[in-house]
Amino acid sequence: MSVWNFGDIVDTVAKVVPGDAPALIHGDKVTAWRDFHARTNALARGLLNAGHQTDHKLAILIRNRPEYMEATIASFKGRFVHVNVNYRYKAEELLYIFENSDARIVVYGSEFAPVIADIRSRLPGVKTWLQVKVDDTPLPRFAQDYEAFVAAHETSDLAIERSPDDLFFLYTGGTTGMPKGVMWRHGDLRQTQLNPALMEKVPTNLAEHAEIVREKGPGNRFIPACPQMHGTGLLTSFGALLMGGCVITLERPNFEAEELWEVCAKHKGQQIAIVGDAFAKPMLRALDENPGRWNLSDLVMIISSGVMWSQEVKHGILKHIPQVALLDSFGSSEAVGFGMAVTTKDGEMATAKFMLGSEVAVFTVDHKRVTAGATEPGFIARGGNIPIGYWKDPEKSAKTFPVIEGQRWSIPGDYCLLHEDGSLTLLGRGSVCINTAGEKVYPEEVEEILKQNDAVEDALVVGVPDEKWGTAVTGVVELAPGARFDEEALRKHVRGALAGYKTPKRIVAIERLFRAPNGKADYAATTAYARKALGL
Repeated sequence: MSVWNFGDIVDTVAKVVPGDAPALIHGDKVTAWRDFHARTNALARGLLNAGHQTDHKLAILIRNRPEYMEATIASFKGRFVHVNVNYRYKAEELLYIFENSDARIVVYGSEFAPVIADIRSRLPGVKTWLQVKVDDTPLPRFAQDYEAFVAAHETSDLAIERSPDDLFFLYTGGTTGMPKGVMWRHGDLRQTQLNPALMEKVPTNLAEHAEIVREKGPGNRFIPACPQMHGTGLLTSFGALLMGGCVITLERPNFEAEELWEVCAKHKGQQIAIVGDAFAKPMLRALDENPGRWNLSDLVMIISSGVMWSQEVKHGILKHIPQVALLDSFGSSEAVGFGMAVTTKDGEMATAKFMLGSEVAVFTVDHKRVTAGATEPGFIARGGNIPIGYWKDPEKSAKTFPVIEGQRWSIPGDYCLLHEDGSLTLLGRGSVCINTAGEKVYPEEVEEILKQNDAVEDALVVGVPDEKWGTAVTGVVELAPGARFDEEALRKHVRGALAGYKTPKRIVAIERLFRAPNGKADYAATTAYARKALGL
């Protein structure tokens, strides 16, 4: 049984890391570790004083800012359940997340105050609204100012007994249906982060953890270039803090490669997290266009997870930053540590090929184990420290976390080939989920919005290869009788109802969609048609 609780770890680290070492940097604002520890204590204590209890859900609707990590760590300290919220969601999507998670506390950026005001009356379960000042939007009557709330409460450590069984929710798009909350125990999730391949020494208890931090001094200076409201940016961010490190967030609302390199050079960034080529390509372009402009000598690792990034881009980055290790981490919200691939100036692994992690196996669709070297593909599975299931979805939980050979496994749905040397090659998801620049899009959701347009008789949505996005959401529509095809009008229709990244980058028309007699979609034929129509 794991001993870890994230709140206990932060309390322990705060006692051994130098108090004036930076914990959070955002623009010119630097929060030292002693202040970070005090502020998260105050936030947690204030919520407890307000009547919130263990297991109350704390939802966070903020772009990458210091307050995201403060609210996350405060949720650990107060034994509340963290709920990540996609800030690209619109009103009805946000309402679904808050309702589905049973949110009792919502910490949100002031830029989202108008949409919060629109849905608040339908969320009687939320008892505390804390608004973080991001812009000049005034504080509404129903909310409290985040800074004033923190300042009003005691900053000393909480006298609270925590448990490795405390919960952490990670909402994910998944492969079908609406987003689902993956339920992790603190102990299980922390155990997956203690990777011997990436750590000189792996602690087994809090005393050993404290000694490692004391010996090494302040941890890595880490920059999440990708959103912290997704698993990649979130888990790597608080993972850095748990080792006494510093999280450096970018100020601009949208990713800009030049800002990343400016910040990395100014604050001596050591690690960066990205999501594939959507980030890596503009990063390389900025380096190519500005050779020698930034001193990146402190940078030692760039981590990508969620989607693959291409070898040619990696090679280009290594020409500018030869000392850096480029790490592909293969995992998902439902399972961390499937495998990893590392590229350096001295060697590399092929794209989509990973070395198998511990407690990982491959099974066929009927749950038979695939042996190494077999030509038959299978689904990759992770045993050991895995989630306990999906919040409020026992049917989906049983499917994704089945018992095979007397053991529970996590099988998110990734097809792969298992080679004799223990490496595996990814073949993609067994579903039709579209992964576009790290965002997961369920075709059915976009299809239903398209079909609500009077000009559309039927619609299917697929992903096609795209240099910028990795995979571009693409609509194929069958027009209603007498309707005129207007691609931009249809895109505008979708954008008005769903988050921007779900809007098809292109829409093409077809006389009759590819459906079987039973009405099931033929996504393979639809994808082939879309690619041909777009000249791909």
